[in-house]
Amino acid sequence: MSERWLSVEEIAVHLGVNPDTIYKWIERKKMPAHKVGRLWKFQAADVDAWIRDGRASESASEAYGQSEG
Repeated sequence: MSERWLSVEEIAVHLGVNPDTIYKWIERKKMPAHKVGRLWKFQAADVDAWIRDGRASESASEAYGQSEG
């Protein structure tokens, strides 16, 4: 059985962030997402791998307007 597709709200809850942050990550850091009509859909396994690769931590500082170093 394949993994269920998650909405922006569901993936935001999964990650513990605001849905607005999800939209920023899609736009700025190429968060793994698929557009179905007007809706963004996610596979939790893809997003979890994206986070493990360290790409979300770079995105978080940009999403909140913080600079590194």
